[in-house]
Amino acid sequence: MIRFRSKLFITFISLIIIVMLCLGILLGQFFKTYYFNSFNNRIQHELSIIVNYIEDIGGISAFLNDRKAKNIFSTFESSLTIISMEKEVLYNSYTIGKTSPTLNNDTLRKIVSSRKEGYEVIKDGDELHFYWMPIKNNDEIIGYAVISNEIEEIKTANQQMWWILFISLGTSLMIIIMVGSRIAARYTRPIEAATNAAIELAKGNFRVRTYEEHSDDTSMLSASINILARNLQEMEIAREMQQDRLATLIENIGSGVLLIDSKGYITLINKAYKQLFKVNPSDFLFRLYYEVIEHKEVINLIEEIFMTEKSVKKQMLLPLRLERKHFEVYGAPIIGTNDEWKGIVLVFHDITELKKLEQMRKDFVANVSHELKTPITSIKGFSETLLDGAMKDENTLEYFLTIILKESDRLQTLIQDLLDLSKMEQQEFSLNINRLNISNLLQETYAILEKKAKDKDISFQLETPKAPALVEADSYRLKQVFINLINNAITYTPNGGEIKVIVRDEAGFVCVEVKDTGIGIERDELPRIFERFYRVDKARSRNSGGTGLGLAIVKHIVEAHKGKISVESTPGKGTSFFVKIRKKFPGKDKSTN
Repeated sequence: MIRFRSKLFITFISLIIIVMLCLGILLGQFFKTYYFNSFNNRIQHELSIIVNYIEDIGGISAFLNDRKAKNIFSTFESSLTIISMEKEVLYNSYTIGKTSPTLNNDTLRKIVSSRKEGYEVIKDGDELHFYWMPIKNNDEIIGYAVISNEIEEIKTANQQMWWILFISLGTSLMIIIMVGSRIAARYTRPIEAATNAAIELAKGNFRVRTYEEHSDDTSMLSASINILARNLQEMEIAREMQQDRLATLIENIGSGVLLIDSKGYITLINKAYKQLFKVNPSDFLFRLYYEVIEHKEVINLIEEIFMTEKSVKKQMLLPLRLERKHFEVYGAPIIGTNDEWKGIVLVFHDITELKKLEQMRKDFVANVSHELKTPITSIKGFSETLLDGAMKDENTLEYFLTIILKESDRLQTLIQDLLDLSKMEQQEFSLNINRLNISNLLQETYAILEKKAKDKDISFQLETPKAPALVEADSYRLKQVFINLINNAITYTPNGGEIKVIVRDEAGFVCVEVKDTGIGIERDELPRIFERFYRVDKARSRNSGGTGLGLAIVKHIVEAHKGKISVESTPGKGTSFFVKIRKKFPGKDKSTN
């Protein structure tokens, strides 16, 4: 593609060449006409002088006898011929180097018969110009004077004139080309730079700049282009920042986001949606929503928004592979300017945990009410019985008071466990962290529960490593954990069973395993055993005086130590609890929330 400078320069030079050619042709024609007219006027003037001289000296005969006159006229550049009325050539001034006039009979006849002055051009090899004038004597024509000359000198002058014009115009053209190229370069360079900058801006390269010449007439154009580029760059930076923020927000928001265009094609899904619904973007994006969305409830919600063009919010229970999750789905139409329909956005809030917490709250209230109701009912019933007269019987009085005391202790234990659990969940809950040997702690726990195991004829073994198992923990809370776990093992292990407490030293942790050969736990019940008031064997737990809060307290204490607790169980064969306590308490602060 020819650049703008080349186009301008070629147009400029073409115009100059055309103008100069026209000017040269006009000047050539002008000079040719001028020379031709001057030539004709000159020979006519010479002829008039000769004729007047011949007539003044007495005619043709006198002229022919006047040698001096003939010598003078022989010096003229033109040739002089005198003819009589009988077409006879009386005199010819032709000399070597001069043109010899060739007067044929037709020309002589034309001259004699013209009876007046005339003019004729004969082109026979050379172009000859003839001028004649009658010679009179007493108003009677006695002959004719003919003067002739070749046009060669005019041709020579014309050729010289054309050479002068050619050299002058060529020199002028060269100068104009040199000056014009510099002028074109000066004035087109900023335009070309501005054009290239505009092309780059159109391509999206907003970092491009053009050189500004403050002294140049095109500086305003360059400055405007640079200002436009800077503004576009700032706008692009702001747009990219907004886009990045929006993309980051959409991608990292905790809820799933689904965007559908006006034709029903899915154009965007975020990371949360992909993780929640386990979808592959390549199989999901840019496809019709009813082809890839598996849940009929979601499809119905989308169709409702398409039909009503109104925002809709619904709660849904959707099956996701092996589990069911609760979602609060919010759908809204996307309507642009001039009420232009853009599509639909859906936001999936996972409220499964909220539903679980709500259910746990309901269960907690029901369980607390039930747990409190049982001892209070017993205390009230036995108290009323005593007041009705049973207190007069000492044996009955002692038996009823023993039951009332036992139920009061159970009620007190329940309230204390609730207070402990509530305190652990509060921010002010703190641990008294000290360096201790977990083997010694388990020896103390073993001593406390050994008799209870013997009463059920249960084999109780403690296996500790030879080296001290040192951890940074709260000894009181940790002892509470192991008492609870071992006590549960004794409770749920039949007579003649076996309990082992094994201490292992692992990288960064000390692991304590409490293993029994008890009744075990069903697989589907394992995730719930750390819930408040949840009992595997409700009848046996309640008969043993348990509150159903022990494992919940254990879990809170272990997590407060930044440790881990897990369980493995086989129904009818036994259960193993694994408690991992860090050797170095994180941060080594004396408290945790």
